[in-house]
Amino acid sequence: MTPAPRKLEPAAAPAPESRRWLLFVHQLPSSPSNIRVRTWRRLQQIGALVVKQAVYVLPDSPVAREDFEWLKAEIEGAGGQASVFSADNVDAWSDDALVEKFRRSREADYIQVAREIEDVLRRLSSRRKEQGSRAPRAHRLLEGFRQRFTAVERVDFFGSAGRDRVVALLDQFARRVSNASPRAATKASPDDASSETYRHRLWVTRPRPGVDRMASAWLIRRFIDPDARFGFVADREGAPREAVPFDMFGVEFGHHGGNCTFETLCQRFGVTDVAVARLAGVVHDLDLKDRQFGAPEAPTVGSVIEGLQLADPVDDTLLEHGMTLFEALYRAFERSARRAGPRPVARQRARRAGRR
Repeated sequence: MTPAPRKLEPAAAPAPESRRWLLFVHQLPSSPSNIRVRTWRRLQQIGALVVKQAVYVLPDSPVAREDFEWLKAEIEGAGGQASVFSADNVDAWSDDALVEKFRRSREADYIQVAREIEDVLRRLSSRRKEQGSRAPRAHRLLEGFRQRFTAVERVDFFGSAGRDRVVALLDQFARRVSNASPRAATKASPDDASSETYRHRLWVTRPRPGVDRMASAWLIRRFIDPDARFGFVADREGAPREAVPFDMFGVEFGHHGGNCTFETLCQRFGVTDVAVARLAGVVHDLDLKDRQFGAPEAPTVGSVIEGLQLADPVDDTLLEHGMTLFEALYRAFERSARRAGPRPVARQRARRAGRR
């Protein structure tokens, strides 16, 4: 539905747009011992900047709220404390100063990636005679650099300098190794669940669905429970007795190990479809932001989902629109797989990476 045009105030000088920020304040428990490192890594992955001890900031957006709320649930589940605040300003920082700090941080990330690519290209140039035998390793390096670039670009909220240099270097690297042979695909061994137990059920998740909840709901209705109904509760304690909670902290169908909820559902119900596996890479990269797969579709899909969240305030219709998006992606990936034949997919690459 097209929103109604905003009524303009006559004779009013245009005021500069006021930014809004999200603050994440936390206190970590003394145990488990790795909670501090996990929290720090997660804050780095989502692009948050520290403004005071244990106080981090992100530009306010549905994705940022999702990231902070998930981290808050993890910290509280480990016995710590965390809060998320929305603010028009951040202590003594001006909006311009914060934007510049974000830009400098991402520029430093781009510079680091560029330097490492240049170093590898120099070494490849000095070993041209060995290039044929080293082609598989060069492909792995290229894939790793692409993943790192995608991770930096995803949290480059204000268009930092240095991006174009990395793009040019990646193109140069790709041309250098373009004659290497592709990898063969392997199949995962799923941990099947009883589908009959989960038919005709009410599935509940947290409000304001994002990428993992949208994709998981689509997967549930497409492959697990065609008659699934969906509802929203604040946490697992608020779920009706007969409901199946998903993508919540501490539930069976949620994040486990290094998997997002979508991947957990694929494993538990034995969904091995090639197009679904490719979708899993997109969902994982967007949800966990750990640059594991470098799915090229992820930034565009993320932007569309953020637009859906901004456009639709009703959770039920927002989820349905998200499910429609993933049905469209699935059909496109399925057709691509039929045309191209067997091809490496995100999950398969991850399994091989885990064995190295």
